[in-house]
Amino acid sequence: MSMWVSGRSLQILCACAFCAVAFFATHIVKHPLIAVVLSLAPFGVLILVKRPFWLILGFVIFSFFRIHEVFPQLYPLRIPQLLAMTSIMALGWSIMSGRLVLKIPREHATFLVFFALVTVGLLMATNRGAAIGTWTGSYVKIAIMTFAITWLATEPRDFRLTASVVVAAGMVVAAVALFNKANGLELVEGTRVTIGRSIGSMLGDPNDLSLVLLFPASFALALLLTRGSGWMAKLYGLAAFCLIVAAVIATQSRGGLLGIMAVSGVFGYRLVRNKVLLFAVGGVALIVLVAAAGISSRASGGAHEEGIDESAMGRVYAWQAAMSMAVHNPLTGVGLDNFIENYWEHSPHWDGKNHAVHSTWFGVMGETGILGFVAFITMVIVTVRSALWCCKALKPDRLTRPSKDDIAAYVMAQAVLSGLAGFCVSGTFLTMGFTWPIYILLALTAAVANYARQKRLS
Repeated sequence: MSMWVSGRSLQILCACAFCAVAFFATHIVKHPLIAVVLSLAPFGVLILVKRPFWLILGFVIFSFFRIHEVFPQLYPLRIPQLLAMTSIMALGWSIMSGRLVLKIPREHATFLVFFALVTVGLLMATNRGAAIGTWTGSYVKIAIMTFAITWLATEPRDFRLTASVVVAAGMVVAAVALFNKANGLELVEGTRVTIGRSIGSMLGDPNDLSLVLLFPASFALALLLTRGSGWMAKLYGLAAFCLIVAAVIATQSRGGLLGIMAVSGVFGYRLVRNKVLLFAVGGVALIVLVAAAGISSRASGGAHEEGIDESAMGRVYAWQAAMSMAVHNPLTGVGLDNFIENYWEHSPHWDGKNHAVHSTWFGVMGETGILGFVAFITMVIVTVRSALWCCKALKPDRLTRPSKDDIAAYVMAQAVLSGLAGFCVSGTFLTMGFTWPIYILLALTAAVANYARQKRLS
């Protein structure tokens, strides 16, 4: 570091810059929030240099949990855009300074194949404008951050921070959802809670909201059930999990409830020796969750619909349409974000309007073709196998007291494994093939696998 400014000097410079910018912001900028953001900018530079992973994590949290839509007052600050720019700068700084060694783990190799197929499919999309817009607007950012997370999350403190922040974000979203439910705000069909539906938020769909809440549920359970995590972490995990489950129940999403069961089932399978008892308790728990959610009273998919309800038949028709798209376009599919537009041409049942696919697997199949579907499945399988290996490799010895670093890595390994289980189960009913969850899980799995390999070599 002889050619760079020392850490202590950099902190002093940032403090001086803070005072100067604060003075400027107070006298020139009229909006108080913008003044605060400008005043904190020098410390952002310090974080960029010393802790670049913090910026990456901040961008992921805002983009995935849509914090600026949960609290619309934050929208004018353009925090996701600011974090995106600084995250790219942080990644570039880490590469140029030599702190970051670029390696492609096997999990990312399978992702690169799928990403390449999606990119090639843009040229063959039925609506190139929509496909390219989605690719440039969100998917390429997800791809970049997938690599950034793996490359920059290299130490147990990064795993510890990720678990804490993800759980905190989940609690915030869950609390707002329950507040809306209690006050009758942003409801769909009169009973299903959403967030930001009136402003066009992604969380304005109850199924998407339940999907977002599933992700922190796995981290909360990992904190709660990992031996040696500490009573504060266990209490934190318990409170978060209860709050998140209550919010998922409020969405009345069947995919969300199944996802909660899958996340819980992974921990139950690993901790409960009597598997018959485990499945019996799991069955009862599912019945209780369905009853608590009041799914029978839903306007769609409720008990008043005889036989296979309208909601379920809509999914069946959409899945048939996806298979037709893949058969007619086996190499490229209809293109990214082109399913709804092509629904009318491939669905066996046309009711006058297009429908969403409501399935990760069939959505990927329809939009990327059979070839893309195989690549996606391969990516998921490789990630699951890697997560299983991490849990086995990092499991603490019962005869010794594990260190805090070992506990942090093991918490992360269990969280990504249960998160993958929740994704695979809920993904059958929720559309998330091109959204954040699977790619964050892939990135964190690769990161903790790198740590486990290094630990074995040391």
